[in-house]
Amino acid sequence: MESKFDFSDNPQDAPKKQGLRFSLGYLVQLFDISKDTDYAATLDAVRQDIPFRGATAWVLICSIFIACIGLNTDATAVVIGAMLIAPLMGPVLGTGVGLAINDLDMIKSATQNFIVMVLLSAVTATVFFLFFPLQQESSELLARTRPDIRDVFIAFFGGAALAIARTKKGTIASVIFGVAIATALMPPLCTIGYGIAVGNVGYTLGALYLFFINATFIAFASFVVVKLLRFPMIHYADSKRRRFVVRVVSFFAVLVMIPAGITFIYALGENAFRKQANAYLDTHVSTLSYGDYLVSSATIQYNRKAESQLLINPLGLVQIDSTRVRVLEQELLAYDKLKDTELIIFSKD
Repeated sequence: MESKFDFSDNPQDAPKKQGLRFSLGYLVQLFDISKDTDYAATLDAVRQDIPFRGATAWVLICSIFIACIGLNTDATAVVIGAMLIAPLMGPVLGTGVGLAINDLDMIKSATQNFIVMVLLSAVTATVFFLFFPLQQESSELLARTRPDIRDVFIAFFGGAALAIARTKKGTIASVIFGVAIATALMPPLCTIGYGIAVGNVGYTLGALYLFFINATFIAFASFVVVKLLRFPMIHYADSKRRRFVVRVVSFFAVLVMIPAGITFIYALGENAFRKQANAYLDTHVSTLSYGDYLVSSATIQYNRKAESQLLINPLGLVQIDSTRVRVLEQELLAYDKLKDTELIIFSKD
């Protein structure tokens, strides 16, 4: 009698292929989310989360105030607390899902409420920072003024996690997977308000750009998830119009990525420069008298368009003679990222 595990002419290969089949089957079951998808309940929940009125509007205002306090005090835990209660997911998720299932009414409603959400959040944050200005610009705030390609990845995977959680059968608390949205949207909205309050156009535009990067790719991620799960489409007579809308959105998503990619390349260049500058300080400057102090107090100034600078200030503790200065300048040439760097050593005088 032929064994059901006889996969080849060589019986010795059968157990190997059986194990391979079982492994592949396990992996398929591990990553398959289609069986857990509740199509009708998901679409109904998405539609209900889109409107901004009544309690939802007041919860948003309160969460914005809490996040602004967190940015004001540079308290990460407070910002995270604001994210837990922020009802920001509805319009963004609704836009992506509406595009995926061809629901023009959902897209229209989501877009209108998205605009309301942005205006309400920006006005709230602006009012807060007008009455409680920052004593010092915090790292939490400054981190939202220079977006790069990494923010695209954060938004996309956060949006994907949100969409997958939303489509799952059963109950996953909205407050939990809503954090995926709030993480990407809440701090930039507060920073937009801060930029308006202090009249800093650079902060406002940087935070606004970061916000739209995040919103665009959260919506795009939800679009991809819904498409992969094969949600039923709504069919209209004017299918050309729908295809046009999808193409415009896709083009806009790519367009948003370009400046973010350029900023990421700049960040990589700065990181490589600072890494070599620190290696130079540890290798050459630390051998001088009071070397540990000179290294810890040195200032590294990176400039992509002009000459970067490495500043060392002995503060009268040690006099570095001209011969040693020339040696230090020569040693800079051994580092490819530091060849065009100006070494500035302040004299005792």
